[in-house]
Amino acid sequence: MARIKTRFIFASLLGLGLVASPAVAQKATKKAPAKTAPAKTAKPPPPKKKVAPPNAEKKKKLAELFAGFKFGMTKDEVIGVLTKQVQDTYEEKIAATTDIAAKDRIRKDRKAEISRINATYVTFDLNKPSPWDVSIVEEELAHGTSESMMERWENQGGKNNRRFFFFYEGKLYKMFVSLDVSILPEDKRNFETFQGVMASQYGPGNVEPGLITWHAGEFDVRAVDKLKSYGALALIIEDPKVKKEVIALRIEKAPPKKETSSIIKAVIDTDNSDKPDTKANSNAVDEVIKAQGGGTKKK
Repeated sequence: MARIKTRFIFASLLGLGLVASPAVAQKATKKAPAKTAPAKTAKPPPPKKKVAPPNAEKKKKLAELFAGFKFGMTKDEVIGVLTKQVQDTYEEKIAATTDIAAKDRIRKDRKAEISRINATYVTFDLNKPSPWDVSIVEEELAHGTSESMMERWENQGGKNNRRFFFFYEGKLYKMFVSLDVSILPEDKRNFETFQGVMASQYGPGNVEPGLITWHAGEFDVRAVDKLKSYGALALIIEDPKVKKEVIALRIEKAPPKKETSSIIKAVIDTDNSDKPDTKANSNAVDEVIKAQGGGTKKK
């Protein structure tokens, strides 16, 4: 209704001649040239309003994302918790049947799952590519900075989530939970719906495009939109102090940026300061083509 009203008002202004047509405006300009107004300095955008930390109730709800794990755990301690979780799950399955052969198969499956969890551990060494370098967690890791990771599928209760454990110098400091959105209706698989659900469950957070952050003191939680790239949504819980240290080390260890080739510079001259003198060297383009393995430019 508001849009129709706006259109109606604009049409009325045109009809009453209160909005000049381009031709009239041009004619008026010829009669009385308008003075060029001095360029106004653009005002900086107002600072983002920070959201208050979650209250005790919401913080407790956020802390449930730890799921029995603690920051500072070693790989072996994490595996110990995971092993117990797996054993508890399979014990229920074993107790639910009286078939001896079925019990043996369940025990075999339990052993295989525990072995698979152990095998997921990977260290991100320098100059050693990892299959996770292009993945849903690609932005959460770096090489040559004492980082490592392991993961486990969490499919209890019909869920199909995946939890990634990130270690720095051998200690757990971050967990990334990829949420299964396949159970949601198609029209609900969007970040706006996710944002509403997260706000109702955890309270308001600091919102940016595709990101919500809650600062809960000794831990931070991020809700991240991965729908376009990986068809998933993610929740990340991390130690802010260790994260700061990790980021500083990543910056320090980052490889230097490669300089643009002098041949390419001569052609594109990005800073407009190194143009060849065309009068002094009319064959500059030919030389560039030759250097790249091409023939002489035809005239």
